[in-house]
Amino acid sequence: MANTMISDFELPATGGKPFRLSELAGKTLVIYFYPKDSTPGCTTEAQQFRDLYPDFAQAGCVIVGVSRDSLRSHENFKTKQDLPFELLSDTDEALCTQFSVIRMKSMYGKQVRGIERSTFVIDSQCTLRREWRGVKAQGHAQEVLDFVKTL
Repeated sequence: MANTMISDFELPATGGKPFRLSELAGKTLVIYFYPKDSTPGCTTEAQQFRDLYPDFAQAGCVIVGVSRDSLRSHENFKTKQDLPFELLSDTDEALCTQFSVIRMKSMYGKQVRGIERSTFVIDSQCTLRREWRGVKAQGHAQEVLDFVKTL
């Protein structure tokens, strides 16, 4: 999927205004998909992106997190974790489908549909440059930052 053009999208976002890819104007976008607000792995991942945020910003990079949670849930999670970036609410799974991140997963012995933890880097020309799928939260943000610095 690398070097694929990503079509414009718009989703409801924290901070009171919708997020639209076409409004990024010359910035690189890190878009990370995660299963659920306020769960252990998702909290770790968000905290690590938060802690490295100044380095991403210095590299001309915008970060957004995406899950199927409601905006209200996102606002609470963002406030509680003091996240300096927006969270996008994809309740109808449109963006999840565009990036093929919905998978059947086993949870407590039952098959459930859910988001596979995945991250995508999209350059200023809306071209997908790199993707990570099925990632482990610990240390992932640093790996993404190391890649972004090579662009």
